[in-house]
Amino acid sequence: MTDQSSLLLRKQLAELNKNPVEGFSAGLIDDDNIHRWEVVVIGPQDTLLPPKMKFITEIWHPNVAKNGDVCISILHEPGEDKFGYEKPEERWLPIHTVETIMISVISMLADPNGDSPANVDAAKEWREDPCGEFKRKVARCVRKSQEMAFD
Repeated sequence: MTDQSSLLLRKQLAELNKNPVEGFSAGLIDDDNIHRWEVVVIGPQDTLLPPKMKFITEIWHPNVAKNGDVCISILHEPGEDKFGYEKPEERWLPIHTVETIMISVISMLADPNGDSPANVDAAKEWREDPCGEFKRKVARCVRKSQEMAFD
């Protein structure tokens, strides 16, 4: 590694020591090697369980239950998936933020996961006729939602 990168890392470490950031601590594993760090992330106490997310307007989507509950991996309880479908690192971790959750939801909306549906009927239509009945139901839900927004 270059001397310039070492200087930059030493400056960043000094800044972290001078002005610690809440939620994590960082230090060197070996004082003689600026490129080997140990970082401990300290999640808020109430983050053992993932948040719940629910659409309050009707939505027709394979990964949204008919009652509006969103079904994405990062909102599933941490640990091993008893069905073996998801890896532990794909499930809830306290490092997730509103931003990472929303990015996942936007991704889910654009690219449904038909292998793990929360709405089996929507998943079946999406697989068999994405541009037909599925698209019509999605459009109806969007129109209904828009109408509610302006009421």
